[in-house]
Amino acid sequence: MAEIDMNYEDEHFKEMRFGNVRKTLWNIVENPYSSIVAKAFTVLSNLFVLFSILAMTLNTVKELQIYQINGKTHMEWVEIITIVFFTFEYLIRLVTTPDITLFLKSGLNFVDMVAVMPYFVQIVFEALTDSDDVNAQEDLRTMARVSKLSHVLKVVKLLRIFRILKLARHSTGMRAFGFTLRQCYQQASCILLFIAMGIFTFSALLHSAERDTEGSPISSIPYAWWWAAVSISTVGYGDVVPATILGRIVAFGCISFGIILNGMPISFLFNKFSDYYAKLKAQEYNTTLVQRRFLLKKRLRKTLDMCFHPS
Repeated sequence: MAEIDMNYEDEHFKEMRFGNVRKTLWNIVENPYSSIVAKAFTVLSNLFVLFSILAMTLNTVKELQIYQINGKTHMEWVEIITIVFFTFEYLIRLVTTPDITLFLKSGLNFVDMVAVMPYFVQIVFEALTDSDDVNAQEDLRTMARVSKLSHVLKVVKLLRIFRILKLARHSTGMRAFGFTLRQCYQQASCILLFIAMGIFTFSALLHSAERDTEGSPISSIPYAWWWAAVSISTVGYGDVVPATILGRIVAFGCISFGIILNGMPISFLFNKFSDYYAKLKAQEYNTTLVQRRFLLKKRLRKTLDMCFHPS
């Protein structure tokens, strides 16, 4: 739980400089159940994530790229605003955390860093590309370097899709799903191994059955891998189909194997997911209950002080 929910007690902040301020800011950005302000900040953060994803998506529509402000489209400006917010949010967490080592090891904080890093890397690459473009016609090596930078920039831009993972910070279901995958990696590895074995076996069988058939789409075993993968997953696009009776028998066996294989992990993974989901919900409920008791005691103490020590 420490990696996902880094909830620190008051003692962690007492010996820190500006401990009370850092504790308040930490609870606002990290513990949505600590106050109404924290809940509002959580909602605002999730909205910025959705706006960022929406802006990144709409920015690929050519019709929306016509209208620009200072050389940037409206969606690019929306994305810049969201990046500023994400950077501000990450810096608050980084400055207020009592344990910087645990903070850097946290998977969710790594996601937050990846969410903002591509934009700043893009600025650096674009600056290098613009400076090299001046003499690009005179130096072929410079042109090659610019081309490489453009390819790297495309990969960096692709990392922006991971911003949607920021929703996992305040989503009980996504956190439970992450716990399930992390705890069941051995079972998942076995399933992947069975899938690989099935793909290789049935693709080899189909190639043997269709090898001497004229007009068969199965020209080699590697070409049959796609057919086997689609059949085992029970998707069945129909772009590659066997042409012989023996090949169809092999296809039936492949599909049957896929149905059995797909049904094996469902109950196990669902039970694990339900267990982790219930535990996380119980933890959230207990946190909310503790916060309510603390606020109630604080109000009661304040009321008693006003009664016995009137000003």
